[in-house]
Amino acid sequence: METQSGSLREIHAQMKLGQTRRAGAAEPLQYRTLHTSFGLMLIASSRYGLRALLPGRSENELLANLRQRFPSAALEEDHGDLSLMGDLLIAHFENPRSAFDPPLDPLGTDFQRLVWQALRDIPVGHTTSYQALAHKIDHPSAARAVATACAANPLAFIIPCHRVIAADGRLSGYRWGADLKRALLEREGAPLSASQGD
Repeated sequence: METQSGSLREIHAQMKLGQTRRAGAAEPLQYRTLHTSFGLMLIASSRYGLRALLPGRSENELLANLRQRFPSAALEEDHGDLSLMGDLLIAHFENPRSAFDPPLDPLGTDFQRLVWQALRDIPVGHTTSYQALAHKIDHPSAARAVATACAANPLAFIIPCHRVIAADGRLSGYRWGADLKRALLEREGAPLSASQGD
């Protein structure tokens, strides 16, 4: 555990926190695929932090998704730099209550980043509604825009948009499918109803 913590601190120092930074036109992104208990995933990182964590059914599908999201980026398959981060992610999927706070570098509008930060404030084992999240960020009439920002989330699980559900408990609306959303919430021990603000 000590080795992992020390290594993660080194990753933080090397990559830097870039949550509000915007990318250059041909910025390089390293990526690698992971085999997890929730299926195949792809992680991608800029030199500032994790840029994307995407579930998918095949490596080709994942890479196409990454290219679609970041068409100007120079994609480079990872040959080792992301190995530790991948191992830590897999361990966190198995135990979502374990401490895990990697440097992040999501790109989005100011409103999207506001929503994404609010999502990160939802504790493991809790859920909320789109309307309650809109109130939390002081945009009470923006529940639909909040839902759109959740759908644009590039960092599945790490920015936990799966913890936002309809006020009536429906699990629809998750861009990676209701089955995966249910599995994530069950792994976290969360109620399948909006328990914060409803």
